[in-house]
Amino acid sequence: MLTVGLIGYGYWGPNLARVFSELPDVSLHTLCDRSFERQRLARSRFHRLSTCTNPDELFRNPDIDAVLIATPVSTHAQLATQALKAGKHVYVEKPMSMRPEDAEHLTALAKRQRRILMVGHTFLYSPPVRKIKQMIDQQTLGRIYYINCSRVNLGLFQPDVSVFYDLAPHDISMILYWLNADPLWVCAEGASFVRKKILEVGFATMGFPRGVVAHLHVSWLAPSKLRQTTVVGSKRMILYDDTSNNEKVKLFDQGVVRNPETFGEFQLTYRSGDVLSPHIDASEPLRNQAKAFVEAIESGRPPISDARFGGRVVRVLDAIEASSRQNGKRRWLR
Repeated sequence: MLTVGLIGYGYWGPNLARVFSELPDVSLHTLCDRSFERQRLARSRFHRLSTCTNPDELFRNPDIDAVLIATPVSTHAQLATQALKAGKHVYVEKPMSMRPEDAEHLTALAKRQRRILMVGHTFLYSPPVRKIKQMIDQQTLGRIYYINCSRVNLGLFQPDVSVFYDLAPHDISMILYWLNADPLWVCAEGASFVRKKILEVGFATMGFPRGVVAHLHVSWLAPSKLRQTTVVGSKRMILYDDTSNNEKVKLFDQGVVRNPETFGEFQLTYRSGDVLSPHIDASEPLRNQAKAFVEAIESGRPPISDARFGGRVVRVLDAIEASSRQNGKRRWLR
């Protein structure tokens, strides 16, 4: 029986409590939250749950094997460091830290402590995202040209991080996973309208090896919720709509072919074929992720979103944030 403790029962904590409490051979032991009202809500749902206000109680408890961290981003590095030093396995929500240096420290610490450190990049455990990965690896799309992501909504405004740190980790993690590569450079711009010191709208472009370009649009100021990703290749194209209730992934057999007409000249041929909706497993991404954390602890093998992967995402985020402060100046990561 794996015994886990949870820090944070705000926006995302209840979801983690639910999926881990439903796993076989896992016991949700203690919740730590500064709010007595949130503690009361948790106890009303999980009747055997202990509660506390100080995370040190979780770290000192020898009965707790792993700690789940669902707190504001600015607290991730410190809490994960304390948990690892206490000998606990750690699951921390994305992004794992605010700074690349902290991510590197956590990665090294987890290795020294021989503990699993997993980052909550839930989309890597999503069946649609994995299906797209499979199609890219099998060259179904041909050579990848570019990826375009839109992740906008009205809120939720975060008090301690910009919209890049709040929303962009989802798309960055998917892109790194799909391409199996880190960007060579990034450039980004953002704007603040409601509050002057925190970016609420952001646009970022990343350049990858082999000329692949990826573009992100993230915003807390939009009239409707949009979660769309387009992947364009030399043979086919994909539209991934995470808000769709049924056909989340559509494969378009469309493209442009350059045919030689005469010496030195080319004629473009536009090809428009079938639109296919591949079969997608209906399993819940968050439950898949929780199972992957437990399996990693049992086997000792790192999960997909391990500390090293989480550090790669933080490194890209840091470069994007730096570029946005320099009016879109290109930042090289290599």
